[in-house]
Amino acid sequence: MKIAVVCANGKAGQLITKEAVQRGLDVTAIVRGENRSAAPHSINRDVMDITAEDLKGFDAVVDAFGAWTEETLLMHSSSLDVLCDALSGTDTRLLVVGGAGSLYVNPEHTACVADGPDFPDMFKPLAAAMAKALSKLRKRNDVKWTYISPAADFQAEGARSGQYILGGEELTLNEKGESIISYGDYAIAMVDEIVNGGHIRERISVVRK
Repeated sequence: MKIAVVCANGKAGQLITKEAVQRGLDVTAIVRGENRSAAPHSINRDVMDITAEDLKGFDAVVDAFGAWTEETLLMHSSSLDVLCDALSGTDTRLLVVGGAGSLYVNPEHTACVADGPDFPDMFKPLAAAMAKALSKLRKRNDVKWTYISPAADFQAEGARSGQYILGGEELTLNEKGESIISYGDYAIAMVDEIVNGGHIRERISVVRK
């Protein structure tokens, strides 16, 4: 299976790439500058310059793009537009490293994690930007996309337990009442979805078991 990881030099991108390589997948990193990931192949390209030709021949493309500053938050939508346009009408899957702020907290799906009184103000702009990108993605019936939200506490340096619970659109808690997952366990879930999953045009979520 051939996959490409966009922004493979980032924290999530590197771990997803490493997990995929260790499982024997043929992985290409799409990065700006030097490839610092475990991928044996690389394409040097800014995410905004990726073309359909760049993504031709891959079974799956992972979008591990991240932006956190005020002036770059809009790129969550614009970069996803670029990837969707490049994959439009193809059988190549697009798997997006998503956010937790847009996960629903009620059965009616009228309230999200980011709407809660305890949600930190400093993360609200990011959550809003990622929610907007997801909303636009839901309208793309021409792309085989899957949006994977992490748990509310997404830990870059967290331990890799090797176990996780697969959830859906709503915030899922583990047996301890926690919504937490490490980047390492998220990477496992991402590659599992690439290899075995079939959540086409769906948002799923993951939490540590």
